[in-house]
Order: sequence, then C-alpha cells, then structure tokens
Amino acid sequence: MKMLLRARPVGPWQANAHVLVCPAGRQSVLIDPAAEPRVLEALLDGTRPVAILLTHSHPDHTGALLEMRSRLGVPAMAHPAFAGAGVDRALHDGDMIAVGEHRLKVHHAPGHTPDQLCLAIEDDDRIVVGDAVFEGGPGKTWTPEDFQITLDTLRRVILAWPDGTRCYPGHGGPFRLGDIRSAIESFISRDHGRFCGDATWGM
Repeated sequence: MKMLLRARPVGPWQANAHVLVCPAGRQSVLIDPAAEPRVLEALLDGTRPVAILLTHSHPDHTGALLEMRSRLGVPAMAHPAFAGAGVDRALHDGDMIAVGEHRLKVHHAPGHTPDQLCLAIEDDDRIVVGDAVFEGGPGKTWTPEDFQITLDTLRRVILAWPDGTRCYPGHGGPFRLGDIRSAIESFISRDHGRFCGDATWGM
C-alpha cells in the first residue's frame, strides 16, 4: 500500500506541514513543524511518529520544532547546513529514511537556502519539495549567487524527475512537474543578469 500523505497549512505564513504515514504499521514522519503544535498533533493522530524532517531552516517552517521534538520524543533531521537548534541527525543528498515499510530519498536542492532538501517517497510519484520550487516559480533568493545556485538546482535536480512527479510545496497546493516543465526550461534558458528575489517562470 502507498504511503498516506496528510497536509495542513499552519502559522501566519500558512506554511504546509506534511505527515507521511506507512499504512502497515502506522509509523509516520512530520515534515516542517511550522507552528500550531496542537494542529500538528491532530495531523499525526492515529500514527506512531518516528522522526521530524525539515526541508530547510527558515522560521516559517520551523517555528514549532523544539516544542514538537519535546512532545513527540523523536529525532529531528535536516541538512548539515541547517541554521538553528534542535537537529539530531544530518541528512545528506541520497540518504534514505525508513518509515515502516517505506523509504524516503533525500535530494539536496540549494538556492532558496543552502540547507534546502526535497523528500521523495521511494517507488512513488510524490515529492515534498519545501520552498525549492512552486507552481509559479522557484523559491525566493537573496543574492545573485543564490539565484545562480537555484538555476543549477532546477537543471540538475528538479528537471531530472519524471513529468508525472507530484510536487508538494511549502506553501500553496501540489502540482504536477510535467505541467510546468516547459516553463522551467524557458526560465533557465534566459539571461537573468544579476537578479535575485521573488521570481516567476514568465519573467
């Protein structure tokens, strides 16, 4: 049976908290404990949490990290560049995380932040992408150098996934990669100079 995916926007920035559940043993992981611990616990209802996973260290995704780590008594995992307290295990590109009978594959996708990760369900078409990519554009960058890293991540990581990939971002609803592939390809083919900031595929 496929993993169950639950999602709920929480906090003032409406960041998506995701819960992935193995149906066989009801083991689960909480991804991005952004805010509202009671809501997050309800999202985990009926499951046995084994870890908290962090797509990146921005506070709109980690506001309830320490509280949920204390409540659940499970390890928190993030990229080694994670900027903040409360992480117990480092996740590197290509690492696998066991959740009951299922596994998640870690994809390092820097640009928006140096520690940005995407978490792909093995043998499935769903990937929790954090703020690496959205239906309307890439994640915001703060320097031209970070924007160039984003372009590389789009070429090397994101576009390597099949068209049928369903992306679950850190804000807003899920989307199918194949529906925006041509827009991404056009975007990365253009000369954006020394740009950084909020970008859309059509710019």
